[in-house]
Amino acid sequence: MLETSARLLRLLSLLQSRRDWTGPELAVRLGVGERTVRNDIERLRSLGYPVDSTRGAAGGYRLGAGAAVPPLLLDDDEAVAIVLGLRAATGLTAIEEISLRALAKIEQVLPRRLRRRAAALTEFAMRVPADTPGPEIDADVLTALAAACRDTERVRFDYRTHRGADTRRDVEPYRLVVWGRRWYLLAWDTERVDWRTFRVDRMSPRTPFGPRFTPRSLPADDITAYVSQRVSSAAWRYRAEVVVHAPASEVAPRIPPTAGHVEPRDADTCVLHTGSDSLDSLVAHIGLLGMDFDVTGPPELIERIKVLAGRYTRATPD
Repeated sequence: MLETSARLLRLLSLLQSRRDWTGPELAVRLGVGERTVRNDIERLRSLGYPVDSTRGAAGGYRLGAGAAVPPLLLDDDEAVAIVLGLRAATGLTAIEEISLRALAKIEQVLPRRLRRRAAALTEFAMRVPADTPGPEIDADVLTALAAACRDTERVRFDYRTHRGADTRRDVEPYRLVVWGRRWYLLAWDTERVDWRTFRVDRMSPRTPFGPRFTPRSLPADDITAYVSQRVSSAAWRYRAEVVVHAPASEVAPRIPPTAGHVEPRDADTCVLHTGSDSLDSLVAHIGLLGMDFDVTGPPELIERIKVLAGRYTRATPD
């Protein structure tokens, strides 16, 4: 009995490792006859595993998709969450190979409707590495928005702004971007006739979605950088435009998307658009560029630079 159970687990692992197997191939791998393989396949079916078979010279076996993922019996949201989590983990070198193996096994047995949900989120959702904490998001809302991006359907929703005002929006959705645990929707606001970024946890979608729309050109090639810059700059207390005495090609790689963006000025200078909630942090960030710069405002920043410059001068010997 123990030998049979171990062989069933081995057979199940083989079926999950690739899409198609012939009876002789499985028999060789398991060290048994083809009749034993057929009997073991029937045992797996009796346990709830949907094993499909085809007859003929090219026939064989494959683990099919079912209404649930036996024996875990995951519900729809749990199955989609596991797929997304494994996809995110494939960017971590230490466990990339293991994650890919597990992902292949789970996606192989997902029903079509769940594969479509997971595929929509994978295609239209991007991640910006960050440690910013945020609220939990309803999985149904995320998958609905991802599907709207995929199907180019307009979305209507009630929205609470960062100031607490309640509004109603009608947008063309394009991408979902996650930063830490906060999700943002990049969309074209049909009423304001401009690109807007919305926090998903502040959205209450109104269904059904629609009608369909003709996709526009995205506002930037790097959508994650575009969204993260808009999100971070919206919360800045102090903003500054700094003329840096260096080409934009040298300065831009030193500026993370959350710290601002660089605009070319001429061959030898560029403009850094940046900001912060703290004047001291802003001064330190500019100073660490290691390049000469000119600051024209705001007045509070200029005054703070003068104060710190005097302090550093007094701290050094004559």
